[in-house]
Amino acid sequence: MTVGPGYGVARPGMRMGSRAQMRAASADREHSVELLKSAYADGRLGKDEYDGRLERALSATTYADLDAVVADLPVAKPSARRTNGLAIASLACGAGQIVAGPLTTIPAIVLGHMARKQIRHTGEEGGALALTGMLLGYAGAALIVLGVLFVLFVVVTFAHTAGVAVHPVVRVRGG
Repeated sequence: MTVGPGYGVARPGMRMGSRAQMRAASADREHSVELLKSAYADGRLGKDEYDGRLERALSATTYADLDAVVADLPVAKPSARRTNGLAIASLACGAGQIVAGPLTTIPAIVLGHMARKQIRHTGEEGGALALTGMLLGYAGAALIVLGVLFVLFVVVTFAHTAGVAVHPVVRVRGG
C-alpha cells in the first residue's frame, strides 16, 4: 500500500518481505530530500528539524526509514502546468481581427499550428486556446475571400448593367 509522499508505510504486523523492509535506492533518498526541501521552503519545518530529518533521510537504508522521515508531511500539490505562450498569442490574434481586421489573420493561423506542435512535444496546457485562435484565423480568412468575391461580383454586375463592356471590343470603322 502506498500512502503519503510515495513510500510504503511500515505498519505493525507487516511481514518481513514487505516493501517497508526493502532497501531504499539513492533515487528514493533524493525524492525524500526534495520533499523535505519543499516543506522547509514552505515553512512547515524549522531549520533544526529540517537538518535532523535531512541527515536521517540521507542515511536511511529501508523504505520504512524514509517513511519515518516524511510520513507526517502533507503531500505537495502538483504544480500547475504552464500554458503555451504561442497558444495565447494565437487566440489574441484571432480575437484581434475584430479590431485589426485582416492584419492578424495569418498570424493567428500560423501561431495556432506552431503552438499545437509545441504542446504535443512539451505537454503544456493551451491546446484549446491554440485551436480557437486557429479557427478564428481560418474564419477570418474565409470572410476575406468571400468579401473579395463579393466585391468582384458587384463590380462585374455593375459594369454589365451600366452598359460598360468589361472587355473592350475593338471596332473597325468600315470604309
